[in-house]
Amino acid sequence: MTTIDVAAKAGRREWLALAVLCLPTMVAAVDINVMFLALPKVSEDMRANSTEQLWITDIYGFLISGLLITMGTLGDRVGRRRVLLAGGAAFVIASLLAAYSTSTEMLIVSRAMLGLAGAAVTPSVLAIIRTMFRDPKQMGVAMGVWGTTLMGGIVLGPVVGGLLLGAFWWGSIFLMAVPVMGLLLVLGPLLLPESRNLTAGRLDVLSVPLSLVAILPVIYGLKEVGRAGWGAVPVVAVLVGLASAVLFVVRQRRITNPLLDLTLFSNRALAVAVVLALLAPMFSGGVTLMSTLYLQMVEGLTPARVAVWMLLPSIAMIVFGNFAAGVSQKVKPAIVLGIAGVFAAVGMFIVSQVDTGGLGMLMTGLTIALAGGGALGILSATLIMSSVPPEKAGSAGSLSGTLGEFGTALGVAVLGVVGTSIYRSQIQVPAGVPDTAAGAAQESIAGAVPVAAQISGPVAEQLMSSARQAFTHGLNVVAMVAVALFTILAVLALVGLRQVPTTNGMPIPGGPLPVAADAEPATGPKAGYRTQGRGSVPPPVPTIGPSESGAHS
Repeated sequence: MTTIDVAAKAGRREWLALAVLCLPTMVAAVDINVMFLALPKVSEDMRANSTEQLWITDIYGFLISGLLITMGTLGDRVGRRRVLLAGGAAFVIASLLAAYSTSTEMLIVSRAMLGLAGAAVTPSVLAIIRTMFRDPKQMGVAMGVWGTTLMGGIVLGPVVGGLLLGAFWWGSIFLMAVPVMGLLLVLGPLLLPESRNLTAGRLDVLSVPLSLVAILPVIYGLKEVGRAGWGAVPVVAVLVGLASAVLFVVRQRRITNPLLDLTLFSNRALAVAVVLALLAPMFSGGVTLMSTLYLQMVEGLTPARVAVWMLLPSIAMIVFGNFAAGVSQKVKPAIVLGIAGVFAAVGMFIVSQVDTGGLGMLMTGLTIALAGGGALGILSATLIMSSVPPEKAGSAGSLSGTLGEFGTALGVAVLGVVGTSIYRSQIQVPAGVPDTAAGAAQESIAGAVPVAAQISGPVAEQLMSSARQAFTHGLNVVAMVAVALFTILAVLALVGLRQVPTTNGMPIPGGPLPVAADAEPATGPKAGYRTQGRGSVPPPVPTIGPSESGAHS
């Protein structure tokens, strides 16, 4: 006898749980770049030097990037809900410490604790979503909602920061996380199911530091290149990271219980989705950063006004990302992603035509570009999570999060170097600028602004006019680079994913999750399910036989 494997439909409880999961996702994403606008006030209050400023802003992203893989695998082994709630509790404590820090050292340590907590949140959220939504159509919708909150949080970071800084003291940017994570701690045990990979072995102790050394030096080096250009320290850091990455890969291929299962990449859809998940935030993040600087340095807008202007592309990204996720249920992801890549390329082309005083054109182009980029980000994450069996959900979630972090750092560094190089080649410092200040003005537009404020008069106007034109030209070139690369991504999606069905018809591999030995039968409307803690997972169902992809037919 044979039966058909029908995935269980998620009910009201699962959708309420998704809403709860979206809250920590957005908070963790907001904290990635919320410090940028607050840094001047923090530096003035704390009297932080340049090195301390670097660690205040970057330590959070460093630790999230370095620990995502470890935390995702840890959740697979000890329980995803357990790791998520522990991360939420740590986030509350670290947020309070950061808000009321009395020294730079205390603030840096607090930000490091936030990074550790944030690394526990993202992969656990994705893994729990993968567990709750077994139906492919519902899985696509759930991933669309999650992706919207993630990217919305990243883009809204400066917006939220600007609005809070306009009304309160700088510590308020951390306090907003307390009620959100508190709600997670209250509702999480009631709504979220517990799940883990019961066949997983011990966590490989040596792989954890190898993964950290493979990621952290590379991100640090790329950030330094984007900030100050090529130098011995960032080059050595990148080389050390790349060498460690090679050792990490070699070890993962040899050990029985790897920290990151490299066999996942044998799935073609997953491999292409990984490339999209890495490169889409790279291009979007680099151009968005330069656009934000343009609004402040060229257009002269205050942080609060920049925050308001950035709401338009943020809303477009959220709306278009959800629309694309819905369309992919009836249209193949290859077509949807290809069109999204073209949208992003068109938007970047408009940005490449911006001149000084081109606020309207910039916002139009950036809105179209982020709309396309939003679709790329959401659907690539959906493909990654839908291409792995449920017992690998934590590892896949950590991979998706790491790619986004690494791609953003790569874009800020690489495209930042391109824009800075163009600026330095185009800027013309007037003869009246003192030699001691000319170097700072020629280094970056951020250096030219205080120099012009000090000298004033016609010479200052000439300096700022040249600096604005040079920076705008750099933005144009960076946008043109993004045009070419988004076009390549569109072609890659169309060719590499042409065999992938719609998300509504996409088989989710691996079948039902294994159930813990101490699980008890559920009662009531979900009788026939077996639970691990609160929540439920569907029981094994007889199948006709495995398909070529390894999924149950």
